[in-house]
Order: sequence, then C-alpha cells, then structure tokens
Amino acid sequence: MAYYFLNIWQTIRSHLPGACGEKTELDHFAKHGQGKSDTEMASYRHYEGTEDGDAPRIAGTEDYDTDVPPRKASAGEFESEFGGKGGSKIDEWQAGWNVTNAIQGMFIVSLPYAVLYGGYWAVFSLCFVAYICCHTGKILVACLYELNDRGEMERVRESYVDIAKSCLGERYGGKIVNIAQIIELLMTCILYVVLCGDLMIGSFPEGPIDQRSWMMISTMFLLPCAFLKKLTAVSWLSFWCTMAHLLINVIILGFCLIKAPQWQWSKVTFSIDGSMFPVTLGIVVFSYTSQIFLPSLEGNMKDRSKFHCMLDWSHITAAIFKGGFAWLAFLTFGEETQEVITNNLPTKGFKVIVNLILVIKALLSYPLPYFAAANLLESALFQGPPKTKFPSCLAQDGELRIWAVALRVMLVIVTMLLAITIPHFAILMGLIGSFTGTMLSFVWPCYFHMKLKRNDMTRCEVVWETSIICMGVCCGVVGIYSSAKALVAAYHIPLPYPQIRPT
Repeated sequence: MAYYFLNIWQTIRSHLPGACGEKTELDHFAKHGQGKSDTEMASYRHYEGTEDGDAPRIAGTEDYDTDVPPRKASAGEFESEFGGKGGSKIDEWQAGWNVTNAIQGMFIVSLPYAVLYGGYWAVFSLCFVAYICCHTGKILVACLYELNDRGEMERVRESYVDIAKSCLGERYGGKIVNIAQIIELLMTCILYVVLCGDLMIGSFPEGPIDQRSWMMISTMFLLPCAFLKKLTAVSWLSFWCTMAHLLINVIILGFCLIKAPQWQWSKVTFSIDGSMFPVTLGIVVFSYTSQIFLPSLEGNMKDRSKFHCMLDWSHITAAIFKGGFAWLAFLTFGEETQEVITNNLPTKGFKVIVNLILVIKALLSYPLPYFAAANLLESALFQGPPKTKFPSCLAQDGELRIWAVALRVMLVIVTMLLAITIPHFAILMGLIGSFTGTMLSFVWPCYFHMKLKRNDMTRCEVVWETSIICMGVCCGVVGIYSSAKALVAAYHIPLPYPQIRPT
C-alpha cells in the first residue's frame, strides 16, 4: 500500500511546475493535439555541438544549461506587446503567478452569484470552461511555431496579433485582435476599480463617502502603476495577490464550513434562470480569460518547455478552487447570495476585515492587465517613425519619457472615469466575458489553429475545435443580449447597490 501511494506521489510530483523540465515533460512538451506521428515543439532543438553525442537541447532552456554560455538576445527578441524583454525572463513559477492572477483574480467573489442563476450547471461550467481555456491557450501558443527547413519547430510569431495577421491578413487582422485585447484589458482594469468601490461601500454603507468616491480614493493607490516597466515586477505583485487570494479563500471557506449545519442543499438545483444564466456564463468565461498574456509569457519564460505543465496546473487549481468556492458559498447563503459574496457576511467587523483584504487584492491585481494594455497601446501607436506616426515612449537611456509617464497616468484616470460611469460589477463582467472573452478564449484560438495547422490535425480534433467555436459564438450572442438587458435594468436602481438583483 505504501509503495502504491509513493508511486502516486511521484507521478504527481513529476508534473508539478518545479519538475516540468524533467525528461518526461520535455519529451511531451507542447503537444499540438495531433496524432502520434506529428512533430512536437520538443523537436525544436539546437543541434550545434551535438556531433560528439551530446544530447540536443530544447530551445528556450538555455538559461538552465550551466555548461552553455547564455545566448545574447537579438534586438527586439521576445519583445512583444506585453512588454517582455529578453533580459528580464521569468521562471515557470512567476509565469504561473501571472496566469493564476489572471484566471483566479478578484472575479471569484462573483462566482456564487453564477450558481444562484445556474445551479449545478454553473458549477459544471466552471470546470468545463477551465478545460476549454487551457486547451485553447495551448493551441494558441502552438500557432506561434512553424517547421523550418531542417524539420525543427521555430518560433516565427511573437504575439496574438502576429497570429491574427497571418490568418486574417496584415491590414485588418492585427488591428481587430489588438482592439479586442485592449478592450478586454481595460475593462478588466475598470472592473477592479468598480470592485474596490463596491467592497468599500459594502463595508461602510452609512459613512459619508459614497461608492464613486471610494473608486477615486482607490485610484490614488494605482497611479504608481504608470512607472512599471518590467514583467518581473508585475510577477511579484501577482505573487502577493495570489497570497491574498489564498487567505480570502481560507477565511470565507472556513466561515462556510462553520455554517455547514445550515447549508441549503435544496436551493442548488439543475434548473436555469433563462434570463440571467447567460450573464453568469459570461462571468465564468471572463474569469478564465488569460489567452492575451500567454504568447508573451511563454516567450519570456527561462525554460519554455515548462509552459504546458504550468498552464495545466494553474487551470486545474483554478477549476477546483472556483467550483468548490462557488458551490459552498451558495450553499451557505442560498437565495440571499449577492453579486459580491463578501457583502453576505453577517457581522460588520468580519465583513470589513475581509473586504479590506479583497481591496488590497484588487489593487494588486490591477497592474497585470494595466501593464499589458499600456504596452499594447505603446506597441500600436508609439514605436516611432516609420513604424508609427508617434515617437517612441522610451528615451535613449531606456527610461520612459515624461510625456509617456503622463499618458500612462491618464490611462489610469480613464479607467477610473469609466468605472464611475458603469458601476455594476457582475453585470459588466458578464457583458465583457460574452463579448471579448468568448472571441479571445474560444473562437479565435480554434479558428487560427485550424487555419495554420489544419493539415496536421485529425478529424476528431477538427470537430472538437469547430464545436468550441460554435459554443463561443452562441454563448457570446446570447450573453451580450442578456447582459445588456440586465445593465439597462440596473441603471434604474440607485447606488449603492449591495442588495441589487436585476430582473
């Protein structure tokens, strides 16, 4: 029996991020989903110096090879719209913190609200969407690679936009995806500001400061984001954000377990509220959107052979946390479940402590999408002639110009102004997830993969990815209509709105 459990532990340990680079993972790295005879990214190797029988090396693992001098990155290598530089690589754990920050994030506080309208179907969707998004993330990164003349997998594209240009055309393809990414990222930033205001007004409903004023105060702490230049700094902020996330999970789940004798089992059913479930499905999709970051994160990893393992574990962990959290929280509060679950906590002191931790987490979550959005805008508009009409944001010494810092500060202020204009967290989250989330996470990765890799795919894989596209389109259209309808209805209700439940 002990030997049996030891084998299970060794199997699990071999798939943890820290062990992803071992031989087993390298041999199976970056499988595109093709048949057994297809080429894996693991065949993308450096063959220089292998005449003496030395084992060939996986491209992207040079930083871990102690006997190989580090290769100097060429100008612009791995420099993408996400702002990653060849000189500021991240390991698999830092990449995992960023992905976890993106797919766990603050949006877990609205997942019990999804169970309110979707029952067990909402819990199932939290696991199913995690699987789909993990798959589409892998095939999106697979689209960055092509076989070269020597039969090796070579990274010929650097970003989501580059893939779109190859599939939709140079003129409009990149612009369409670029706009969708910027909308998604800025709306994510807006949601964090909205959530800060919602949490603070939920903690101090009788205070002299209203919800919009709390948003303005929260924005003051976000202004330093304008000075972020390195992905490693963002990764550390994501790490502390994840720590705050775990603390919140422990506190709320502990409270739910204490209330186990009063759990409302009969309230969780297989019935669906037809008018609001599409909104909640949009919330679920939006909570798993990380495809925007993946090409740049993979390109900036010290050892890219560990990307798939990192992506698997981050999504498995997210599915377990989200499904369990949403289900247990709804069992505890039943039909009284609110848009932000912490507003259901009974005592004011307890609620204030939890909400303040969540506000800190929201402030730590903001830099990742903001950093990506700022670099997307700079890449599209501020590279200098002849690439763009506007000059570069960087001076000769590599530092941001004063006017560039001012523009970044203005971007923070714009997210605050839009948050004040649309202060309905869960409904806005569902609208964004139904609009850009389904396109970026479901439709485009599958379409691009089939267009670029169709000859290497089996019939079952084509059918599966076609079905994902159909699901994404249907959920997107229905979700946009339902979310827009709920948002219009919510505007007729005055703020603050902790007790709102749009009809």
